[in-house]
Amino acid sequence: MLDYLVVGLGLAGIAFCEKLEKEGMSFKVISDDSQQASLVAGGLYNPVILKRFTLAWNAREQMDLAIPFYADLEQKLSITLDHKLRVLRRFASIEEQNSWFQAADRPGLDYFLSTTILKNNNANIDAPFGFGEVNYTGRIDTKALLLAYSNSLIQKNLLIKEPFEYGSFEVLEDYVSYKPTKAKYIVFADGYGLKSNPFFEYLPLNGTKGELLTIRAPELKENSVIKSSVFIIPLGEDLYRVGATYKWKDKTNEPTIDSKNELLTKLKTFLKCDFEVVKHVAGIRPTVVDRRPLVGQHPEYKRLYVLNGLGSRGVLIAPQVSNQLFSAIEKNMALDSEIDIDRFTRKYYSN
Repeated sequence: MLDYLVVGLGLAGIAFCEKLEKEGMSFKVISDDSQQASLVAGGLYNPVILKRFTLAWNAREQMDLAIPFYADLEQKLSITLDHKLRVLRRFASIEEQNSWFQAADRPGLDYFLSTTILKNNNANIDAPFGFGEVNYTGRIDTKALLLAYSNSLIQKNLLIKEPFEYGSFEVLEDYVSYKPTKAKYIVFADGYGLKSNPFFEYLPLNGTKGELLTIRAPELKENSVIKSSVFIIPLGEDLYRVGATYKWKDKTNEPTIDSKNELLTKLKTFLKCDFEVVKHVAGIRPTVVDRRPLVGQHPEYKRLYVLNGLGSRGVLIAPQVSNQLFSAIEKNMALDSEIDIDRFTRKYYSN
């Protein structure tokens, strides 16, 4: 009898598994890699919404948990995950500069927004009004994390690599059963796969398709993240990630020509050097109608839990919500009402 079964091994699943391991709980993971949002994510951790110059939800608390969380994973997995990078917001006008200064005076934002306008020194970027810098930012190599973490679980015989088969799953009074495996609890951290989960399909998980390009630009020589109409994220060796798109109707993981052209059109408004596209990927972000995670206990089956809806900020959100869910299950502590799926219980009973 295990303590937990975890379904899904994206950022949410990894964060919850790490919490279980630290607390001495036994667990196994079931994952088939069908959900690619974490795998193809830009991996940027940035506490500020740079379109509107506002602080992201719970950003300070999430940063305080996330940075040491990934440092611990680096040590555990013997790989580099956290690449410290400056994030520079390209200003399109004097008015945007003024808006930046106003934002930097607000409580919370004053910690993250530099009040020094940086002059553009890169001839391959068009930025006549300069940049604003966000402090304490970087990029988590999510692909390296997922592959290394998956391998570590395989070595410990803790990963079942297969699609979750609901026909082989049974909910009993004192435990749940999946094929020969029994556990006290099951946590579904299955990303957009939640849409086909018969227990939690009532939750309003929308899913937003995101596409990213990887370009090779030998002349660019830029070491900071540049945010304009799209992000340019340096990866090293003259490679840069460009993204991302937000599409609400297409729910496939297939890259599209339309999104590629959209990214290229926006990129060329401020990138002045030659480049070539070397990769184009897509994934479905698990987004929610009220832009808050989906965390908590099933309204009827008390051994079933969900950890989902992290959207485009999963790198920052995952450690915090995983800790909250564990405390709710094992210590009977209340979840924050903003993330608790109790806010949708009426929808469950109305179905």
